[in-house]
Amino acid sequence: MVGQNVVSIGGKPWMVGREIEEVLNEMEKEYKYPLKYVEWFEALKKGKLLGLKCEDCGRVTCPPFSVCQKCGSKKLKPIELNGKGEIMTFTVIHTAPEGFNPPYIVCYVKMNEGPWIPGRLDLNVEAAEKEGVKLLGRKVELKGGAILPGDRHTGNVERVVPLFKLAE
Repeated sequence: MVGQNVVSIGGKPWMVGREIEEVLNEMEKEYKYPLKYVEWFEALKKGKLLGLKCEDCGRVTCPPFSVCQKCGSKKLKPIELNGKGEIMTFTVIHTAPEGFNPPYIVCYVKMNEGPWIPGRLDLNVEAAEKEGVKLLGRKVELKGGAILPGDRHTGNVERVVPLFKLAE
């Protein structure tokens, strides 16, 4: 097939039998993201946790992805999560990378809507170490966003991560 291209994505042929120019034109189309990271960061700064809900299978993803993590659909609509969940795992960081001030607690929270998301836990490190595994399964709620300083790896652009607190 001279002048034609077959590209395999996920083991399935894509653009089979199309001219290379057609494939390149398709690849150059601007994709409209339903929720950009900058919007996600700005919402976190205001104490809101945004995600995307797949209109095909119903799965909620957070932080934002360009396609559904379950079915691959691009039919995603932005939603606001309720900010509540439970601690699935955590660790206390005593030796941190450049630009971070240890000690601090990193955790994964399973949100009530389903997705597991990484974040920080706003809790005294000594209290966390004393509680140990008793923290697993504890209910938490979004407090806001923890602003992380930019560094040479991010082009000195600050980032925001979810900051959780133990629920009352």
